[in-house]
Amino acid sequence: MLSDDLNACGDLLRRGDPDRFLAAMAAPVAARRVLFPLYAFNLEVARAPWVTQEPVIAEMRLQWWRDALEEIREGGAVRRNELVTPLAEVLDATGAARLEALIEARRWDIYREPFADQAAFERYIDDTSGTLLGVTARALGPADEGVSRDAGYALGLANWFRAIPALEAAGRIPLVDGRPEALRALASEGLARLGRARAARRKVSRAAGPAFFPLWQAGPILARVRRVPGAVAEGALDIAPVRSRLTLMLRASTGYW
Repeated sequence: MLSDDLNACGDLLRRGDPDRFLAAMAAPVAARRVLFPLYAFNLEVARAPWVTQEPVIAEMRLQWWRDALEEIREGGAVRRNELVTPLAEVLDATGAARLEALIEARRWDIYREPFADQAAFERYIDDTSGTLLGVTARALGPADEGVSRDAGYALGLANWFRAIPALEAAGRIPLVDGRPEALRALASEGLARLGRARAARRKVSRAAGPAFFPLWQAGPILARVRRVPGAVAEGALDIAPVRSRLTLMLRASTGYW
């Protein structure tokens, strides 16, 4: 049975990040004790730049989470909060320190400047999605860092493609190069990294496997972008709900994420 704090994290995910919520619910209950607080943390940090039009306030929200991670890293008293309290129970000093890169990357979302170059874009995807998956896998069990990074990049890129219409509507410039051939190249790189991660599944322990469950839609989304790059601007990347859930159930039951 999960605590009230963990149930609060789960409810937050259900409303704000339904895909990761479904992936967590497909995991064993013991894994949810790790997945719920980490995914809820990620959701709150991702939201911070968007809940206000004032950059200073957004920076303050991100700083609040930096301070919470610092408390966890130092191993002393940690502020009482329905997200921070269960987060402190699953993070060690190394995990807390690594999540600071995720917070720093999210500062890009506060402002309207484009990415400086393609390397900056790839670093953003790696520091957000790659960091989250790597920290989550490590908190669950042994997992090769290279596999986590490759899988996290593929997942982050797929989710980024889905978010592009909303980002553009909000006045952001989400891509360095939005031409169809550039989108195809990005999707191809994402698929290559996903394939490399899956080829090295043996380097991920069974205990850490649930950290990779959110990948269940990444392959089909990236493949569609490669085939039909115009689907990105059209917001036509979502998979049919029945097919999506069946795929998740299959991958979770077999462990072949």
